[in-house]
Amino acid sequence: MAYNPLSIASLNSGSNGNCYYVGNDEDAVLVDAGLSCKETEKRMSRLGLSMDKVRAIFISHEHTDHIKGLSVLSKKFNLPVYISPGTLKGCKFELRPDLVRALPSHEAIMVGNLSIIGFPKIHDASEPYSFMVSYGETNVGVFTDLGAVCEQLTHYFKQCHAAFLETNYDDDLLSKSAYPYFLKQRISGGRGHLSNKQALELFTRHKPNFMSHLLLSHLSKDNNCPDLAASLFKEHAMETEIIVASRYVETAVYTISEPVAVHSF
Repeated sequence: MAYNPLSIASLNSGSNGNCYYVGNDEDAVLVDAGLSCKETEKRMSRLGLSMDKVRAIFISHEHTDHIKGLSVLSKKFNLPVYISPGTLKGCKFELRPDLVRALPSHEAIMVGNLSIIGFPKIHDASEPYSFMVSYGETNVGVFTDLGAVCEQLTHYFKQCHAAFLETNYDDDLLSKSAYPYFLKQRISGGRGHLSNKQALELFTRHKPNFMSHLLLSHLSKDNNCPDLAASLFKEHAMETEIIVASRYVETAVYTISEPVAVHSF
């Protein structure tokens, strides 16, 4: 079986900005553009990643921490933007019409030699999407800003060799926090964010045995703790490497590939 490796990195993950890189030797995409254009370039450069390989940007939803740098980044590098009509309508700025692309549901979009499937997710936004990026048989999911786990999420999670998965808050920390009641309800009320417990249940029940990396993503600064989230998952990880995607700096670049088939003779 031939390797189809993908390189992945979180450039930032949190309410202060989200941007995820997935690519191979020839082509790459960004999922969300919540950092400034300048900061996106800086962080990619530090990782040895080139904007010259980026072929498109996929946008999950219209909240500022996912689109802050989109307009400048798309225009500067002439990058197509795949975005749902509801998300586009919710943007507070205009994108170049010639760079806007339709975002069908559950249909593969070819960008270079990458295949990207977008599908609806549960979140308090106009028309939010999650994504699975594939190269050959290698699949990487970007699953953040989730109010709840649904059948669609489970379906794609079970196919992933690696995933960015939201672990936004710890139940106890949220309940004891100084956040007002309405905000606590917005976060945990089924259309906001996924808790450590909810994400862990998805992981333990549906993790494929070939998942090599899980990047815990979009952690709350006030209602979660990186060490706490990581320790919960590492207890159940087995061969899966657990990484916390920081809200302050980029992660390392990780290489993901489908396992080689072993034949007995």
